[in-house]
Amino acid sequence: MTTEFSGSGDVGRSLELLWGLQEKPTRGPKPGLTLERIVDAAITVADTEGLGALSMRRVSTELGVGTMSLYRYVPGKAELLDLMLDRVAVTGNEELGAAELLGWRRALEIQGQGTWELCLAHPWYPQVDQTRAMLGPNNVASLEYVMRHLVDSGLSDQEKIMVVSAVDFFVCAVARAHLNAMDAERRTGVSEEEFWAAQEPLLVRAMSAGAYPTLAQLHEDTFTFSFEQIRDLGMRAILDGIEARLRA
Repeated sequence: MTTEFSGSGDVGRSLELLWGLQEKPTRGPKPGLTLERIVDAAITVADTEGLGALSMRRVSTELGVGTMSLYRYVPGKAELLDLMLDRVAVTGNEELGAAELLGWRRALEIQGQGTWELCLAHPWYPQVDQTRAMLGPNNVASLEYVMRHLVDSGLSDQEKIMVVSAVDFFVCAVARAHLNAMDAERRTGVSEEEFWAAQEPLLVRAMSAGAYPTLAQLHEDTFTFSFEQIRDLGMRAILDGIEARLRA
């Protein structure tokens, strides 16, 4: 699956577009064309066809307009991607914005579930390298939603941001692996079960040879877990660790 990078275009122009500070086009484009429609169309293309299919030309085709019409609203694909990431960023975290103050643990659980739902709703999202994230209004609102529940957690401000980031990084990584596994099935026509079953005879012989005694003693159902189970175990471990730190 294609990997793209946030913040790889004109940072100043991306910020202007994210925060609505740009000048509106005054002539030329097809009536009814707006930046919001362009971003929505780009998200639809990425959702249905993947990041590899995303281009200004493909988005213009989706909208039924000439490609040059889009450039009156957004400089290029890199800035468009920044807008797409911010548009979907709040998905799953609305509950935290509307809820009465929750305990820090419950808030982080909801954040993790929201990130998971975001990744599955928009499979291209976890494939984007957001090391240099563009902080648009939805990204900032999403952070505000969870941070308000951590005010009385006992964590320092720096620790709060690190904890929120740790949850997001972890869940995105598991979701990416989950989505990549599903993509592998579609791409190859070979199911997960068939793929591992093909390796089983050789692995059984390797385990029987005695070179891997620890692995040879594992229970036969050791590897029959799902990505959701990895997510849940990892989240509990992260939150238990924070709780132990706070108690100490």
